[in-house]
Amino acid sequence: MAGSTITSYGPAASEVFPEPRRRAWRALIEPYLYLSPALILIGLVMFVPLLLGLSFAYRNIHLLNPFSGGFVGLDHFSAIMGDKRFWRALINTGWWTGASLVLQFSLGLGLAMLLNRPFRGKRFVQAIIFLPWAVPIFLSGLTWAWLFNPVIGPLPHWLAALGVMSEPYNILSNPSVAMWGPIIANVWFGIPFFAITMLAALQSVPYELHEAAAIDGASAWQRFVKVTLPFIAPVIAITVLLRTIWISNFADLIIVMTGGGPADSTQIVASYIFTTAYRRLDFGYASAISTALLVLLMLYSLIVLQLRRRLAGKV
Repeated sequence: MAGSTITSYGPAASEVFPEPRRRAWRALIEPYLYLSPALILIGLVMFVPLLLGLSFAYRNIHLLNPFSGGFVGLDHFSAIMGDKRFWRALINTGWWTGASLVLQFSLGLGLAMLLNRPFRGKRFVQAIIFLPWAVPIFLSGLTWAWLFNPVIGPLPHWLAALGVMSEPYNILSNPSVAMWGPIIANVWFGIPFFAITMLAALQSVPYELHEAAAIDGASAWQRFVKVTLPFIAPVIAITVLLRTIWISNFADLIIVMTGGGPADSTQIVASYIFTTAYRRLDFGYASAISTALLVLLMLYSLIVLQLRRRLAGKV
């Protein structure tokens, strides 16, 4: 009897401890069960096409060749290393992205600072500033291409009257300055993004900080540099990161306005991918170029995120 009583203690004690563990696991897994439909949908929409596109980079896929699709390994990436058109497109991408980003950010921040002040007609000005963001890309590119055409557009004649050009001509046909056409159109299109985000950031700066700096005798420029800019620096970092990635992949205006010409002077990596895939119908090589661009943008993103983390730690 005594022995049976002692042995009965073991199972009863062992059944007490797993219950908190089961509750902890249930609490950990339960949120993901509720999110599972959305996670599965995101996986099907985003990651499956991404993995499929990455697999194309290692295969020889020509749309009109029914016998294509064989595994070629790293041959496409070896071809990229010696592709002069790719390297020129990469340089053009840096010029296209850098110029567009600097002008968009500068003008967008200036407009945000203007809209951050009360004045009569502020709502009307906001509607006008945000209008380019609502215009379809194709229509924007087509309109700007017409504006640069001296036959039907006024811009060449205005530039010639100001002495910028010796005579009215279409800058989109001049390889040395053709890139400025899509850049100007892209700046016009992208200013509202920075104006909206910077306006929200400026409105989040505590008024007490500006008031204290003004009491200490700081000028308007000193308050902007010492108070406003450090406070909104993390927002600037993330918006610049997002906009850089978007501009680098933004080939719509270039395809509509110049098609990458003349003589590849406006060809960027994104438009080169489009040309390779849908004009040369070489989806394997186009996927390899896309993979190379993805790696470069990921490296850039890691650098900017690290910079943002440091800026956020100083605020």
